[in-house]
Amino acid sequence: MSDPYASRAAVHEDVADGFGSVRVLPLDPAADAAVLHRWVSGERALFWGMNGLTEQQVAEIYAHMDTLDTHHAYLLVKDGEPAALLQTYEPEADRVGDCYPVEPGDIGIHLLLAPAGPEGARSGWTHALLDVMIRFVLLGPDRRRVVVDPDVANEKAVARFLRQGFTAGPEVVLPEIDLPDVYLPEKKARLAFLTREAAFGNR
Repeated sequence: MSDPYASRAAVHEDVADGFGSVRVLPLDPAADAAVLHRWVSGERALFWGMNGLTEQQVAEIYAHMDTLDTHHAYLLVKDGEPAALLQTYEPEADRVGDCYPVEPGDIGIHLLLAPAGPEGARSGWTHALLDVMIRFVLLGPDRRRVVVDPDVANEKAVARFLRQGFTAGPEVVLPEIDLPDVYLPEKKARLAFLTREAAFGNR
């Protein structure tokens, strides 16, 4: 089967033993809108905050993000199949920066995994994709720590990050954002952190 993503340049490529090849592609808001809309519309993606949006609205949100220097979106493609949506952001330019003391080298992430296919849940899938994501975001020599801010009610996401080696931080309230280009309701979040040293040792 041909890979529809083969012609797109990756910013990171990873081959995980026993898992497969993963490419990190800059998100194309128009080309990827149908896939993203399918993912964010499901009940499992309720905490992503895009339930009820049209495909066009999803495309517009990511087109706006594409204009920012501080927030970026990527599509993780495993063996030619879309596997996850990764968003990175500079904490000092995000509402989470109001809720904890941002340190030099911090980078924030949001991760949405593709829903399981007909074969059901895949053992080790989430752990392997998170490993790829962590290697990608901590690659730069100026990157020292990853911060995540899952909803406190999203217990599965919180537990997933802690199993991955993240250290639980405080419970915080992210303030409402109401701007012409973006609206985000207030959110109770559990912060968690992963340092470069914890992820890679002294490498």
